[in-house]
Amino acid sequence: MEKKQSFINDPAKMIQSDSSNEEEKNEAPVKAKRSKPMEPEGEEVVYHPVKMSRSDLYRPPTAEELNQLKETESLFHCSLLKMQMEELLKEVSLSERRKRQVDSFVQTVTEMLQTVPKSADVEVDDLSWLSDAVKVPFLLVPKTSKGKFHMVPPASIDLIGSYPLGTCTKPRVVVDLAVTIPAEVLHPKDIINQRYPRKRALYLAGLAQHLMSSSDIGSMRYSCLHGNRLRPVLLLTTPDKDTTSFSVRVHALPPPGFFKPSRFHPQRNNIRTEWYTGLKTILSDSSEPPTPHYNSSVLGDLLPRAHLQFLSAISSQCSAFAEGVALLKVWLRQRELDQGTGGLNGFLASMLLSYLLTTHRISNSMTAYQLLRNSLNFLASTDLTENGISLAKDPDSTAPSLSEFHRAFQVVFVDPSGHLNLCADMTACTYKQLQHEASVSMQFWDNPTVDGFHSLLMTPKPMIRTSDHVFQLCELVKLQSSCKKLNLLSELMDHSGNYVHTALPFILSLLQRGLGQRIQLLTHSLSPDPEWSVESEAPKHKAQPPLSFGLLLKPDMAVSVLERGPPADSPKAAEFRQLWGSRSELRRFQDGAITEAVLWEGESMCQKQLVPRQIITHLLQLHADIPESCVRYVGAMVDDVIKTGNKVPSTGEEESLLVVKSYDDLSRKLWGLEGLPLSITAVQGAHPALRYTQVFPPVPLKLDYSFFDQEKSCRSLVPKEGKPCPTYITPITVICHMEGSGKWPHDHLAIRHIRAAFHISMGELLKKYHNYTCRPCPTHLDVWKDGLVFRIHVAYHREPQVLRSSVNAEGLLVVRDNEEAQALEMATIHKPLLTSTLHGLQQHYPCFGAVCRLAKRWLAAQFFSEDLTEDTADLLVASLFLQPAPFTPPGSPQVCFLRFLHLLSSFDWRNNPLVVNLNNQLTATDYTEIKNDFMASRESLPVMFLATPKDKKLSLWTKRAPSVQMLQRIVMVAAESLKVLEHQLMDGSQIQDVRVVMRPPLDAYDVLIHLNPKQVPLLSQAVDPPTVTFSRGIMTGTVPSSGGFLPVIDYNPVSLFLAELREAFGDLALFFCDPYGGTVIAVVWKPKGFIPAPFKTSQLSARSVQVNGEEANTIPNVEAILEDFQVIGKGLVKSVEARTEKWSF
Repeated sequence: MEKKQSFINDPAKMIQSDSSNEEEKNEAPVKAKRSKPMEPEGEEVVYHPVKMSRSDLYRPPTAEELNQLKETESLFHCSLLKMQMEELLKEVSLSERRKRQVDSFVQTVTEMLQTVPKSADVEVDDLSWLSDAVKVPFLLVPKTSKGKFHMVPPASIDLIGSYPLGTCTKPRVVVDLAVTIPAEVLHPKDIINQRYPRKRALYLAGLAQHLMSSSDIGSMRYSCLHGNRLRPVLLLTTPDKDTTSFSVRVHALPPPGFFKPSRFHPQRNNIRTEWYTGLKTILSDSSEPPTPHYNSSVLGDLLPRAHLQFLSAISSQCSAFAEGVALLKVWLRQRELDQGTGGLNGFLASMLLSYLLTTHRISNSMTAYQLLRNSLNFLASTDLTENGISLAKDPDSTAPSLSEFHRAFQVVFVDPSGHLNLCADMTACTYKQLQHEASVSMQFWDNPTVDGFHSLLMTPKPMIRTSDHVFQLCELVKLQSSCKKLNLLSELMDHSGNYVHTALPFILSLLQRGLGQRIQLLTHSLSPDPEWSVESEAPKHKAQPPLSFGLLLKPDMAVSVLERGPPADSPKAAEFRQLWGSRSELRRFQDGAITEAVLWEGESMCQKQLVPRQIITHLLQLHADIPESCVRYVGAMVDDVIKTGNKVPSTGEEESLLVVKSYDDLSRKLWGLEGLPLSITAVQGAHPALRYTQVFPPVPLKLDYSFFDQEKSCRSLVPKEGKPCPTYITPITVICHMEGSGKWPHDHLAIRHIRAAFHISMGELLKKYHNYTCRPCPTHLDVWKDGLVFRIHVAYHREPQVLRSSVNAEGLLVVRDNEEAQALEMATIHKPLLTSTLHGLQQHYPCFGAVCRLAKRWLAAQFFSEDLTEDTADLLVASLFLQPAPFTPPGSPQVCFLRFLHLLSSFDWRNNPLVVNLNNQLTATDYTEIKNDFMASRESLPVMFLATPKDKKLSLWTKRAPSVQMLQRIVMVAAESLKVLEHQLMDGSQIQDVRVVMRPPLDAYDVLIHLNPKQVPLLSQAVDPPTVTFSRGIMTGTVPSSGGFLPVIDYNPVSLFLAELREAFGDLALFFCDPYGGTVIAVVWKPKGFIPAPFKTSQLSARSVQVNGEEANTIPNVEAILEDFQVIGKGLVKSVEARTEKWSF
């Protein structure tokens, strides 16, 4: 039987079928009709539909079916969501075949462990009984410890954890096996000074040594339970390669009740300072610092069996318990909160559901869907850092109170015994992240316009794509000096020398104070569980990956360069000076106040966005002794590709603002013009620069007249022959609507003449009143103002209607749509509306424009700018701000650019429309209508369908492009770019060159036309700008606001050459080029163009004749075409490189 198609198609493969999929291979097909017994082997079984009687067919629904229908209606948006949930649960649950394999392997391991040989009684420090092939999974610091140890067979071996409970899920199937260390090996005082954890590690090493000789065990590795070095475990896999998708985790545990729980009170000490430091002290036992984390580590080994009994009792009462836990685990996994130290692992998820059931916040009859929903609602609304919760119904008198737990731990969730804090290792920041994620999930869960299932359970949320800024602490060994500087000796003893986990809460608290109102949330990565071979020493603490921190910014506050403190005479002034050190100084403000303040560097917006970096590096250096070289800040690395400016780097915000200000001034002056035959009814911008999304916004230019020839009759400059191509000046499009009047003609040619007359009249008036140099044309009026060129198009609102109307031979008026009318409507109605809408979006989200510039720079660099136009790209980016689920709206260009690549590569363009809800005008009904219309006429619609409030059915912006083939390539390149970029940003060991995703792979192209850089006007905007630059007729200095000669406008030899190539050879080849300084035109031959065609004298352009007998055919003459490339581009083309001979099909 063929392998069953996986329901889940997730790029991150967070939830996937096991690699072998063996359960699918061997499960019998479900038959609709009873087949004959003993089918002959090899004979094909024929399936027939079940025949039902009329009474069966129209039988009323049963009570159970009615209940399911009602549940679907009341709980789910639609039956699809219910089916998706059910299918997901099937996908992550273990099949019966997998369970049989697990049981068999566990049985084998159990039998082997029961035959562990005895060894002689030796000192704990004496490892002579252990062979050199096996190491002890423990960092023996300090080296000496009291006590005796010997190996004996386990007292008992039991399954614990998720597998016997029924909550074990794929893809990471781990089966926990508890091996009880016999009481004779341990001593009641072993809780002191790490004696018990060391004996536990020795016992594990003894088990590993015994199992090494067996061929029934595959690989054998050590790890740590939830990253806790005091709780090493042994990971075993089967030797069978087909079943390596699960592992058995062996825990060595003390006999139940061997140690008194009261000995592990959070206020008690079990690590003596004198033993740990090796220095004589005069501290008595009562004055020793408490060791709550060490205590909870040891206590955690006493309770797994009791916890399993408790959870089993709860789950037996709630039929959907296992499924509810499975959904919660999937939700946590997608948010990277379930693995590593201090995460909400599967065990804690089960305990959380148990708490909600025992406190009757959820009922036993609820479905898995309701259990998940109520769990997230509880997490979102309950702060365990302030008000802890307890599963203990009647704890004994020695159990600590919740307030005592809160004094020792940041997050409190007490187990049923009343003695153990299950969240002992969780930091307050991790819990706040958990709260935030639950809150965000609840916000979009009930939104019918959001695909709740996909956002909630199917979209991975790695830190680099979730946090606005990310930074890493690279050399973790420096945290040793941080512990010394912060005076954390007692905390270091409590964490058994793990300086990373010791310093982390203090660093987080420091950063939280320093960043204050600039951030919504501070998160950090969870240290992964280390794994190493049984033949290797335990890895040092510094061996773990760098610690990553994520910042969720408040965009309006994060870019402030001033940190204003308390007044100089305030008691809090000393605290402010202590926090900021030498950076704090007294300043007088305009309101007369004299306060402490810190001023950070930052002139342009892209510099101000990195103010958090200055704060972080300063505080870590000052208070934690962590040098700036150890902090790797990856908040704005990608922004480099759109940076301009030598003295003050900028990513376009300031330049865009100048353009908008100049446009606003021109708009006011147009409104104020007197002497026009008709009044102006609207002035609208229709250019990306006016919505802050132009990749490289136009900058005011001062012209060097000596570089040009002057055409004095029309006060224009002309390029000089032999000079480099002059700088490219983009005309900024402005649409000027004139009022309606009965005097407007009803003939489209006459309307054009009237428009031309308006252009002339407008130009004269602007020259007369404001001294602007103008050049009127039939289609537009160019105005030279503030060193920028504005191109004004006069529009008449009835002109598209006139273009659609014609009189037929019978004299009847016929209205028929045509491309000319559509193009005019697009230019005069749709584009201005889009520009004003996106301008508003930029005011709401300050980084919107920068993201559009990044996205369009990537599209252009990868040769996709012809397929995804500027307007399409801006709409795609807008959708990430308007419907960010499961994220929050992006607060930095880099994180949104990564989401843009993810959207391109993972969105199901074939089966779904992308709805861009501009101005929040679309309702849930509109969404349903758009989806239904889309499905009804899918085949006739564009391959990429974008719906907006003004365009629900046609997708005007993607009507002509991209094609199916180009969209497939865009999806593929976006996926690869995202993978490379995220890997590079999060891995400091990689070569740090983010521009690698901007360099197109040229191997796929048949011909490369290399251009002369001298004649490429936008050369300085290339991905890799050349070191040699050319003078292009520009001077430095103040730009005059009016007057002067009109520059060379919209002259780009590269785009003109491309247009000629497409016109001449568009039927034979596709032509691609990076419009921003690209010096290569890449050519791909069209296979259809090389099919021999019958000889026709009218179709001999660029073709040669082949005669076979009496048949004469023509085929493209490639050599001549390549020569034509050179001839057409004379002066611009440097060389033509034919890379393949694909044309000889």
